[in-house]
Amino acid sequence: MTLLTVWADDDPTRELLRTEEGEEIAAELKEIGVRFERWPLVDELPAEPTQEQVLEAYADRVRRVVDTEGYVLVDATRMTPQDSPEWAEQAAQARQKFLAEHTHDDDEDRFFARGSGVFYLHVGGKVYAVLCEAGDLLSVPADTTHWFDMGTRPDYVAIRFFHDDDGWVGAFTGNRLADTFPDFDALTASR
Repeated sequence: MTLLTVWADDDPTRELLRTEEGEEIAAELKEIGVRFERWPLVDELPAEPTQEQVLEAYADRVRRVVDTEGYVLVDATRMTPQDSPEWAEQAAQARQKFLAEHTHDDDEDRFFARGSGVFYLHVGGKVYAVLCEAGDLLSVPADTTHWFDMGTRPDYVAIRFFHDDDGWVGAFTGNRLADTFPDFDALTASR
């Protein structure tokens, strides 16, 4: 179940809001221009699906988003835990990159077909942590300051939508705000 936690950006110890209610999450995020939807999950994904299998399984929903939002590029990405030092090092490096606060010139739309990750949105003096789980679509508008945490052992399958090849490139702010707020592992453990 999705979890939304909101704090003032200068006090990560005091929660302003914490909810798992889908309608409340969607309404709260809509106030800052973020779209949140829940899609029904499909049963036919294999344990380690290919990009083609993921996109085919959600073809109708993907087509609706593309038609509505004008995306021209769509792909699927997968992070699956492996028991090797090389994988652990690669996962740690990827996690560190996304933990840095940044913006994008394009909207950032992600649908989680499996697993979970947390988008932290830094907007209007607040930090909104959206723990997205399987079935969640989150659309973060272009130029929204944010960071993403996939945890110390990333495990997810996500569909990503783009308007152009360069829209996903991050412009990093240099702010280390992410270091002060509960991370993916802390949020999931607090449930």
